[in-house]
Amino acid sequence: MTTELRTPAAGHAGTTPPARPLSTRWPAMWSLPEVRWAVLALALFAVGGISQLAGAPSWLWWGLYLACYAAGGWEPGLAGLRALRERTLDVDLLMVAAAIGAAAIGQVFDGALLIVIFATSGALEAMATKRTEDSVRGLLDLAPATATRLTDGGGEEAVPTEQLAVGEVILIRPGERVGADGRVLDGASDIDQATITGEPLPVAKQVGDEVFAGTLNGSGALRVRVERDPSDSVIARIVAMVEEASKTKAPTQLFIEKVEQRYSIGMVAATLALFTVPLMFGADLQSTLLRAMTFMIVASPCAVVLATMPPLLSAIANAGRHGVLIKSAVVMERLGQIDAVALDKTGTLTEGAPRVTDIRPLPGAGLDADALLALAAAAEHPSEHPLGRAVVEAARERGLKVPGVEDFASTPGLGVAATVGGVKVAVGSPERLLAGLGGQRAADAATAVADLEGQGRTAVLVTLDGVPAGALAIADRVRPDAAATVASLTALTGAAPVLVTGDNPRAAARLAGEVGITDVRAGLLPADKVAAVRQMENAGRKVLVVGDGVNDAPALAAAHSGIAMGRAGSDLALETADAVVVRDELAAIPAAVALSRRAKRLVVQNLIIAAVFITGLVIWDLVGDLPLPLGVAGHEGSTVIVGLNGLRLLREAAWRRAATPES
Repeated sequence: MTTELRTPAAGHAGTTPPARPLSTRWPAMWSLPEVRWAVLALALFAVGGISQLAGAPSWLWWGLYLACYAAGGWEPGLAGLRALRERTLDVDLLMVAAAIGAAAIGQVFDGALLIVIFATSGALEAMATKRTEDSVRGLLDLAPATATRLTDGGGEEAVPTEQLAVGEVILIRPGERVGADGRVLDGASDIDQATITGEPLPVAKQVGDEVFAGTLNGSGALRVRVERDPSDSVIARIVAMVEEASKTKAPTQLFIEKVEQRYSIGMVAATLALFTVPLMFGADLQSTLLRAMTFMIVASPCAVVLATMPPLLSAIANAGRHGVLIKSAVVMERLGQIDAVALDKTGTLTEGAPRVTDIRPLPGAGLDADALLALAAAAEHPSEHPLGRAVVEAARERGLKVPGVEDFASTPGLGVAATVGGVKVAVGSPERLLAGLGGQRAADAATAVADLEGQGRTAVLVTLDGVPAGALAIADRVRPDAAATVASLTALTGAAPVLVTGDNPRAAARLAGEVGITDVRAGLLPADKVAAVRQMENAGRKVLVVGDGVNDAPALAAAHSGIAMGRAGSDLALETADAVVVRDELAAIPAAVALSRRAKRLVVQNLIIAAVFITGLVIWDLVGDLPLPLGVAGHEGSTVIVGLNGLRLLREAAWRRAATPES
């Protein structure tokens, strides 16, 4: 693989690792041998078909088709032979045998088509497996490799984080990632813990507060006592849960393998019986062999394979054109089975970026909304805090002139202060700035802050020379299509989605009311989200989880199906999820579910068509005298019919119908 894992720079404990280049986020396609062989087989098949249609010499297109056999069939054939040594017969070997049988009676095109289909399916499966493995390994990069441990004598030493023990004290400098789960002993800072809780804004931490490994420290220094062994940290448990949830899908695969085994044994037994039994009663060798080979051709599951793959692959291609990446045909099929939805809040139903929503000058302050915002933006302009950037951006959107400042100072957990035109302007925590103040202005400020926070928003106070002047409300903006998406998902599943979020209950309840969700589960850690999904599944539901952060990854893996929001989604969420909404259009999610259900209906139609043709031709061959050309024509005819039927989902109209609530 060309993908490299990120590692912290040596000698800098807890330093944030550099981001991987975009080109290495997904496994390099050509690093997988299954992909290389599948592409080669497809190319040889295409050139062979063109040569045959163009009237080229038969030796040329026969050679190209046989090269296609070798490229796409050697790996499943070898795997089938190895399985035979373990007394297991799988359908891959049967397909290779059927393709060889087709070539033996002159139908080399038919066999090459079968080889290409199976090679492509194997390549898709290999890509999905590799992406999941890489995503789990990449999650470990969130936790720093080293931490600064404080010794009993007051000194410092850099140690690997896996060597930290419960009770030891570590130093977290500004800008570093926290090395272990623990509790703050000294200091104050703002911690970005979106990777764990999904909260869009940094959380102020002070003495006694809990911090998590892998979260990013702000501008303050912290001394933290380790309270969990590194192997039991929240981030380590996320890795374990993703791996465990991925393994829970194995029973479905085991069921498919059992069906393949029985089908393979039945086909081989029937072919051998059709060849040997007549010979025992004196039948002619050539005619008996011809009947047996005809049986193998007409009974081969080419039409059955095409009955399933074209509708699903067409649906995948159509969804991809509209910004939804479905990772495999299996995912597309499972997506249509969901009957319950769990939605994350931040970055999923919301845009994931804080914005100023309210500006409230206090009576007697002598300021209007623009003047108050301009002063606050001036004080916040040198700040790197997300709340500060939101204030500055709000002033820029209004076209306000932001004055210069002097004596800028930033205090973690409190806010910022600066001198603007000779006036001391402070912007920050209402609780801290109102401490010790009295009078009507302070009472008005407390009332305004309580009102804003009661609406689920984050309130910041602005003071001029220590006197409250106004309050600003900052919140994450709801996506414009969130309410319509919730309504569409409700119509599709028959039940309103559930909101599962690590954000605070007030903010969650406010958003749920805006988009039409009544079942709200807030303040959840990753393990709690998984528990919520498990609870729904234990009630007999097939759950679709939609999220975007690392904290959503375990739930995405544990759910029946998982969809990640792609624009701001974490690497792990994108890799763990079964599908990715690249353009962050929520409305594409119910459309993809509806398209999956249409694909399933086409699969059923195709299976009926294939079964009718195969059954009819097999009976004709067994009880009558089916001419080989007619048998091949019937077999190829059914293959073409089901293939074209499945390709209907490539049309633009198929997506439009899926995107309408009535579908």
